[in-house]
Amino acid sequence: MARGGEALNGAGRHIHLSGICGTAMASLAGLLQLRGHRITGSDKAAYPPMSDLLRSLGIPVAEPYAETNLEPRPDLVVIGNALSRGNPEVERVLDERIPFTSMAALLHDEFLRGRESLVVAGTHGKTTTTSMLAWIYQTAARQDPAREPSFLIGGVAENFGSSFQLRPTRTFIAEGDEYDTAFFDKGPKFLHYFPGALILTHVEFDHADIYADLDAVKTAFKRLVNLVPRRGLIVAYDGSPNVSECVERALCPVHRYGFSEASDWRIRNLHYEAGLTHWEAWHRGDLWAKLEMGLAGEHNALNATAAAALASGCGIGKESVIAALSSFKSVKRRLEVRAEIGGITVIEDFAHHPTAIRETLKALRAVYPSARLWAVLEPRSNTLRRKVLQADLVASLRMADRVVLAGVYQQQRIPDAERLHPEDVVAALNASQTPADLLPDAGAIVGAIAPRLAPGDVVAILSNGGFDGIYEKLPARLRERFPDSRANR
Repeated sequence: MARGGEALNGAGRHIHLSGICGTAMASLAGLLQLRGHRITGSDKAAYPPMSDLLRSLGIPVAEPYAETNLEPRPDLVVIGNALSRGNPEVERVLDERIPFTSMAALLHDEFLRGRESLVVAGTHGKTTTTSMLAWIYQTAARQDPAREPSFLIGGVAENFGSSFQLRPTRTFIAEGDEYDTAFFDKGPKFLHYFPGALILTHVEFDHADIYADLDAVKTAFKRLVNLVPRRGLIVAYDGSPNVSECVERALCPVHRYGFSEASDWRIRNLHYEAGLTHWEAWHRGDLWAKLEMGLAGEHNALNATAAAALASGCGIGKESVIAALSSFKSVKRRLEVRAEIGGITVIEDFAHHPTAIRETLKALRAVYPSARLWAVLEPRSNTLRRKVLQADLVASLRMADRVVLAGVYQQQRIPDAERLHPEDVVAALNASQTPADLLPDAGAIVGAIAPRLAPGDVVAILSNGGFDGIYEKLPARLRERFPDSRANR
């Protein structure tokens, strides 16, 4: 039921998405368009990959927010969770009683109702794991078309070239976001998804802007677990006491995965060789399959094993799992190679938390063991912009050979007592013999490091936003330095 008293019935309605360039919102826009609705949207600023996706779909995006963006008056407005009171579109919706809803509520009402919802949740790894699970089901559909999934992923899955898919089959695979739903619904999005089966990857303190502490985060995940029916299945990481606490009262079967001898799904003999990650998946003491994939990192082996375990528990054969993982590509902005110029490799990764940064740098060490590894970080997420995890951030960044920090994104919006001071991070890194510099923005960073990079270096650019175009600016400067480079892409 849309807020304002009207249900969204039938296709062909005009739906406006305020905040359309968020990953979930852009994906929802695509799904709604496939349903036959006329879609418009608006945002403060658009940047790839979602701006590219919306352009390819022919969905107009107005910038910035304005009351006039709601002309002609839409039948329904979907209000993104980044918008609050005072936003001109929010105010017009309320003043004129235009029917409105949230992304998560509309996803449930339009697409999850009447289907079997498979949800992937956790503070880390959910986008990649959701993509892997969707690709396993898509691979299984070659033999059984009824397995072909619908899905919504918080990133562009490279195997599909999209972040969404809609099919008439029963399975819908959704990434379950723990962030809040909307200004009028402060509960996490995933509570709208009512999973028939659930993967729970990690539970750590995150989203410091909406969760007071770790206990509040765990409460949200416990509520999600409590929605899984007795006939359902939970696949949960067994290397985290927080995850164990969240699933201990589940009323459905819980299968644990990890490296422990007690794991229902145990990873053994994990190694990276000749560009591939190899490992054995053991199921309750028996070798289930030997698996391989092109993604590096212990965290990705865990993600893949979780997807394999849920798929197997839902009746997908191991042959489909093996084939899917061996052909799985990646997700845009996850360890994505953006350029190789003059022997210098530039990689983009969606960094939002010290643990994610640590796992990214560990994976790059495995792939490029002899490289000088640079970490270029923009503290942009609502957690990284705060000092609550500063010690963890320093420890993670120490895995790099050189570190460059940008200024904190929109620092003035964080209360001074809570604010991360990047100069303190840089001082701590230098004191621990990890050379680090603080530079104000992308332009200054490119100007400073481009002349210092040498063949064999790997530069990991870490941000969960646009980072002022650094992903294009740094390769452009390197092409000026190495105009004749054959490895120039």
